[in-house]
Amino acid sequence: MDITLRCRAYPDEETASEAWRHIEIHRQIRNHAIRDYYSHDYGNRPTAYDQHRKLTDWKQRWPLFSDVSAHAAQQTVSEIHKNVETQKGRRENGHKAGRLKWQGSGERRSVAYQSEGFNVNHTTGQDGYATVRLSKIGHIPIRAHRELPATEQIKRVVLKKERTGDWFVSLVTEQADDDLPEKPSPDTLDPADCVGVDLGILSYIHTSDDTAVDMLDLSDEYDRYGREQRKLDRKEHGSNNWEKQRQRVATAKRQIKRKVLDYQHKLTTWLVQEYDLVAVEDLDVKPMLETSQNAKNKQDAAWSRFLDLLEYKGDLYGTHVVRVEPAGTTKECSECGVETSKPLWIREHSCPACGHTEDRDLNAAKNILSRGRKQIGAGRSESTSPETEDFWCENESQSDSLTPVQTALPTGTISVPAKRVVEAGSPEVVRKTESSVMTRDEASRTT
Repeated sequence: MDITLRCRAYPDEETASEAWRHIEIHRQIRNHAIRDYYSHDYGNRPTAYDQHRKLTDWKQRWPLFSDVSAHAAQQTVSEIHKNVETQKGRRENGHKAGRLKWQGSGERRSVAYQSEGFNVNHTTGQDGYATVRLSKIGHIPIRAHRELPATEQIKRVVLKKERTGDWFVSLVTEQADDDLPEKPSPDTLDPADCVGVDLGILSYIHTSDDTAVDMLDLSDEYDRYGREQRKLDRKEHGSNNWEKQRQRVATAKRQIKRKVLDYQHKLTTWLVQEYDLVAVEDLDVKPMLETSQNAKNKQDAAWSRFLDLLEYKGDLYGTHVVRVEPAGTTKECSECGVETSKPLWIREHSCPACGHTEDRDLNAAKNILSRGRKQIGAGRSESTSPETEDFWCENESQSDSLTPVQTALPTGTISVPAKRVVEAGSPEVVRKTESSVMTRDEASRTT
């Protein structure tokens, strides 16, 4: 398991200029390697090892390539082939994936050193700081916000310049599986220590314990980002004032990302520390962003990263994190299993078969927990009540004839944006429901 420590870096002006020059050279090496790769026929394209050997000839033809570390140059070439394999995997899974694209000037922001070409000095004489030496770039002070590993324990170092102008150094170490806490056996899991998590619209998550965590309020951050962006539009493109304002825009955008990431870190840490099993929906977020009217809310939620963080911390804290099939979790009754279709704005689940009624997201979270327990072999979820079991035993022969309840909504109802959705049981819902029923009754009397 890889663990990454990201530290703020403070290179002096000369070192920062040299580091940026190295990044630009690596961009040219990458572009040249891509051109060389695609210049061959599909079945005869070079491997990473083939292009590593070609680097010597390229350095003789373009002496600029010799200015950077040989190990870092090989790492840049290897990244291309990793990206190619990723593209192949996406195509095999039915996604569209074209060729790798060239990087324009300024598009590449980082340089990586794998296993060699770097050294970390912990004894700088200044508390809270260390120094990283990168081959052919120089010494860079970094802020050590926690204890840093020894150089021999570091497998990869990445130097990156953000669009805000700030520099960061990422130190990647590998932690052996034996050093990770052991996860409890599925047979010994206490139902009270298991939770299902529904990713929602009104709330960020809703758990099977009926805990709803609200969405982040990013209105102030987006207002600031919009103001800075409008100021940038009024600047002359490429001027010094334009560049200063561009960095202000990047800073405002970074503030949004940092706030969401901090929120996700706190939320995922709480889940894995509180429970031994966390079951979540295995959502494919990209199609949801392409088709949903709530795409902006879902993009701000950053669910893909939330799920990745949850799995990462599950391994770190010894908690089972299970992704389950999301289809039908909202329609299916958590008590009896009968499916009931309902539009998005109906926020309450009401089963026509067993009469069970509860919050829509809570019902989905219970179904997610039940599927998660079955998936890891922990047995059936204990959310089903004895009364419901008796109901199905007595009516087993009639179960096929039970159908979902018919709502008063017309067919093809337009989905309502999240900001217009109101909670079940509120006066607004009661008023709209009574109005809908009265309108239907008047229409029936007229006909």
